[in-house]
Amino acid sequence: MTAATAPLPTSAWRQYYALTKPRVVQLIVFCALIGMVLAVPGVPSLAELMLGLWACVGIWLVAGAAAAFNCLVEKTIDSKMKRTAWRPTAKGELSDRQALLFSAVLCALGSAVLYVLVNPLTMWLTFATFVGYAIIYTVILKPLTPQNIVIGGASGAMPPVLGWAAMTGQVGPEALILFLIIFLWTPPHFWALALYRVEDYRKSGLPMLPVTHGNEFTRLQILLYTIVLMASCLMPFVYGMSSWLYLVAAVLLSIGFIGYAVALYRAYSDELARKTFRFSLIHLSALFAALLLDHYIF
Repeated sequence: MTAATAPLPTSAWRQYYALTKPRVVQLIVFCALIGMVLAVPGVPSLAELMLGLWACVGIWLVAGAAAAFNCLVEKTIDSKMKRTAWRPTAKGELSDRQALLFSAVLCALGSAVLYVLVNPLTMWLTFATFVGYAIIYTVILKPLTPQNIVIGGASGAMPPVLGWAAMTGQVGPEALILFLIIFLWTPPHFWALALYRVEDYRKSGLPMLPVTHGNEFTRLQILLYTIVLMASCLMPFVYGMSSWLYLVAAVLLSIGFIGYAVALYRAYSDELARKTFRFSLIHLSALFAALLLDHYIF
């Protein structure tokens, strides 16, 4: 291979940026933003906008720190899986010391932003989420039990709670409803991915549900969770957080998710599992977008 055709080395900042799992963090910040917006009746003031901006920055930094720590802990596992083998820690492009220092700096900066510019409650809740994901889930639960996604899903469901706490200084029942929706959405979302990536997980040694209990059992669990998830998606309307606009969106999106789960349970294919996984992302994003739209229209 000549110098003209040799691939250029990845720049250091791109390697560090990759450690933060940008797409995952974007979804986290989006869900936190939904919590912020719903916590403020009507159009937010300039002061509230600035508060929300600093909250997003702080949450992004701490979430990025948790992702970087996850990449460090799972570098050996990541190197065995096609989906994650490209990560800088898995390829050895960044050392353990570099990844750990990067994670620590992001966590410290994010925590400082939240404590000083938002409020202490949001800082402590965000830090607890960091510990829950980076240590309790990544280090303890993930290699120990096939229920890792279910239990660890509590950390992933926290963003709306963080957003609500940032704007109000407390955790209201509305925030807990949003938490419940994401908590119940997480297992069918990740298990759909695990179904068509089962060989990767088997090689990695992680006890994901399709590896420990098989394809059919996992598909049944996905179906059951989507049904329970639909009930939780109706709670914002039942509680009075939203109106008919959100209700229609929630019903249609939930029926769509259940439809994919039913089709997947009846006749499995990797392609259908991929489509189910992709739709799960659409489901959550569109559901919260509808909640946001409903908030401002009604």
